[in-house]
Amino acid sequence: MDTQLALRVKHWIESDPDPLMQHELQQLVDADNTNELEARFAGRLAFGTAGLRGVVGAGPTRMNRLVVQQTSAGLGAYLKGQISDVATRGVIIGYDGRHDSKQFAQDAAGVLTAMGIKVYLTANVAATPLVAFGVLHLGAAAGIVVTASHNPPQYNGYKVYWGNGAQIIPPHDSGIAACIDKAATETLTLLGASKAQAANLLVMLDDEFYQAYRQGVNQAGVLQNNTQPDSVSLAYTAMHGVGNEMALNVLKDAGFTKVYSVAEQAQPDGDFPTVNFPNPEEKGAMDMVIAEAQKHGAMLACANDPDADRFAVAVRTDKGDYQMLTGDQVGVLFGHYLLTHANENERLTCTTIVSSSLLSKVAQSLQANCRTTLTGFKWLTNVGMSEETDDNRFLFAYEEALGYTVGSMVWDKDGLSALVAFAQLTAELASQGETIWDRLETIYREHGFHLNAQVSIALKPATPNIGAYLRQHPPLTIAGHKVLSTDDISISKRVFSDGSEEDIALPTSDVLIYRLDNGARVIVRPSGTEPKIKCYYEVVATMTADDTLSSAQHRAQDEMDRFISEHQAALPQ
Repeated sequence: MDTQLALRVKHWIESDPDPLMQHELQQLVDADNTNELEARFAGRLAFGTAGLRGVVGAGPTRMNRLVVQQTSAGLGAYLKGQISDVATRGVIIGYDGRHDSKQFAQDAAGVLTAMGIKVYLTANVAATPLVAFGVLHLGAAAGIVVTASHNPPQYNGYKVYWGNGAQIIPPHDSGIAACIDKAATETLTLLGASKAQAANLLVMLDDEFYQAYRQGVNQAGVLQNNTQPDSVSLAYTAMHGVGNEMALNVLKDAGFTKVYSVAEQAQPDGDFPTVNFPNPEEKGAMDMVIAEAQKHGAMLACANDPDADRFAVAVRTDKGDYQMLTGDQVGVLFGHYLLTHANENERLTCTTIVSSSLLSKVAQSLQANCRTTLTGFKWLTNVGMSEETDDNRFLFAYEEALGYTVGSMVWDKDGLSALVAFAQLTAELASQGETIWDRLETIYREHGFHLNAQVSIALKPATPNIGAYLRQHPPLTIAGHKVLSTDDISISKRVFSDGSEEDIALPTSDVLIYRLDNGARVIVRPSGTEPKIKCYYEVVATMTADDTLSSAQHRAQDEMDRFISEHQAALPQ
């Protein structure tokens, strides 16, 4: 090990407040494991618009108490530089049920209160949407939630909200990151909880705060459609996360009495013992809640991810089994349902460039607006706020990765209010003798069966830069269909097949979007650092009078398989 690395490791061990982390590093030193130590000290765990997320372990590239303390010192310094009354407005901090989350939250509180910044700390675990709600509810200058959401057990994270209640966007991310780098070179000071409380710098948020969120859901204007809720039965799982109690409460408040919680997954458990990967999208993750639904013959099998910001649902079919809806299907169902019940001035919806284009078509048919943003809920909510007017109030936003916000009480993904809204939609349909499948079919018959797929393609190391290649050799056809327009988000331009151009109102990003003459679409997100690209595909199949939902889906799937195969074959090898 070279001298510089040895000194950095020694300094970190001396600074680390966690004996377990000190021991972990010392073991690597004693074993002369230079490769692992170099990896641990190869820079810092990057702070971006999603904050921090990484594997828990010792060293600056891992999640640990010292990294959290340094991050909090940097965040505090940035807030002081940006917000004159941050000390009195304060920062709300919440945390999930992972093993280190409570300690990390307390560390963050200790650093900020030592800087003279008031902290509102949740007394218990809290769902991520409660923290986003709390920023506006308390008038705080910012919010922090310690969570790794649906990542595997070895991960943790640190997510930051701005004073508007939404996730941070540029330039705040880079500004905070620069302050963190500076803070990491300075001596840290923490204020103990008892001293902070005595100085009125630390306020513990007890049950009254949790009940404020619960009451907010119960009184939300978009969640007042209480059509025979007792007719709906559903199974629910918190997936070893923090959503169970609040989910059952908000469903109860909305009149849903036939709710069956999966007992084995109801309480927070950072080991996630019954799921290989605590993400409802992963194969097998919904097995237990579907089994619970089958046991009771329930209409729905519903799940939140471990921090309850995402919502997933499987719906009973005519055959009595359960089929999971995609995020796009849930999104368009919500969009259609909410727009047909909204006030006249609630017409603004938002979705992302990689989500289905179907919401925009539904919105247009209902004389509403759909704004398309870059990928990520930080864009959806910040754009939603900036675009709304008195005559065009924000109503709903979604992204295909199971993220939804219903109304404007929470300016981030909220899997709890989404759960209530979906149950209310199901109840309304049941009162009319219809099912979720009937509603989907109605939408598809009007606008076409939209099928979306995502493929990550690993390419050979010698393959040229895909983004540069596609820009130098723009395809005129894809899978036998003419390219009508190409969006190059890196320069915010749309180029049509006749050569004409128009500007695109999106922040620059390395993304290419191709729209074809058969209604299909392919989105390419190249990687400039490795031979890999992500492709998002959409095909649209017209439903004929003879079609069933199943036959249209099979036809769309056949077209999708061909589309993906031919597009991938045309990429440079």
